[in-house]
Amino acid sequence: MDVFSLTRTLVDIESITGNELRVGEFVFQLLSDLTAKFGGAVERIEVEPDRYNVFACFGEPVVTLSTHLDTVPPFFPSREDYTNIWGRGSCDVKGIIAAMLCATETLLAGGVRNFALLFVVGEEKDSAGAYFAAAHPRGSRFLINGEPSGNRLALGSKGALRYELNTTGHTAHSAYPELGESAILKLLDALERIRQIPLPTDEVLGPCTLNIGLLSGGRAPNVIPDSASASLMFRLVGDPEPLRAAVRQAAGDEAQDHEILCIPAVRLGSLPGFETTVVAYTTDIPTFGGQWGQPFLIGPGSIHVAHASAERVPKAQLVEAVEIYARMVRQLLASGAK
Repeated sequence: MDVFSLTRTLVDIESITGNELRVGEFVFQLLSDLTAKFGGAVERIEVEPDRYNVFACFGEPVVTLSTHLDTVPPFFPSREDYTNIWGRGSCDVKGIIAAMLCATETLLAGGVRNFALLFVVGEEKDSAGAYFAAAHPRGSRFLINGEPSGNRLALGSKGALRYELNTTGHTAHSAYPELGESAILKLLDALERIRQIPLPTDEVLGPCTLNIGLLSGGRAPNVIPDSASASLMFRLVGDPEPLRAAVRQAAGDEAQDHEILCIPAVRLGSLPGFETTVVAYTTDIPTFGGQWGQPFLIGPGSIHVAHASAERVPKAQLVEAVEIYARMVRQLLASGAK
């Protein structure tokens, strides 16, 4: 397998969250070819109708290489130049899938066994595949999770606390606002109070941050709005309970706060011989809950271009990632590091 052409092929298979079936089938076929050549087993694990995790095992799974199959919208196809491969998912995470598959071929050709691969659905939305995998572990002692980190081992990653805020009012002609009650004004007031919440800082993970990502409401410019909503996300660096209490207080009686998702911040391990970093994004690692072993986080590419119109992954980092994943598997198998 060639890591560049494989990355481009994977990018060109649209797999926006909820539509992972085609890319999963492609990965399943590649792994089927490897198991036919080297021995092992591969399976589709149904998470929801037409949504499957893909799992392959070569011997007893002491170490598992894992990442997700889905991407964020919108889809756009691959292209390449001398230094980069471009396209939706090129760094998050089609290039990582390609590097893991190429590393697997290298390991198997060298006679290495007792490792596995796990590709899951839904990481970009609700971690459905990781939650399902956590409930059905396969005995792995170490999990190498792939996300863009510039090929440096992450010592920790921030968590996520996601909310929906909803407000209601009643309509009236906008020429007579006193006859109505604006849901949008209520929402803006609640959001401003939430923006004033003091956010904590961690000495390793850095500051907790807030993003108000979606706003909706109203019917027309000349109608007082009777409903409004907002979606917001905190990037956690510690205990979420004080923040939950602060959000409830800031929402007050005017807004209904609905917690959608909470993924805790995590501290991660290092290995001798690998550069380290800290990342601000959230991964599937907390969702696995340790059921697939001690987690490590590393992958090619920069999170700064993930989810962006200029998403790309450096070719040099893809080549390096193949070697890194193979080296980590060998090192963890040989050392029994805790």
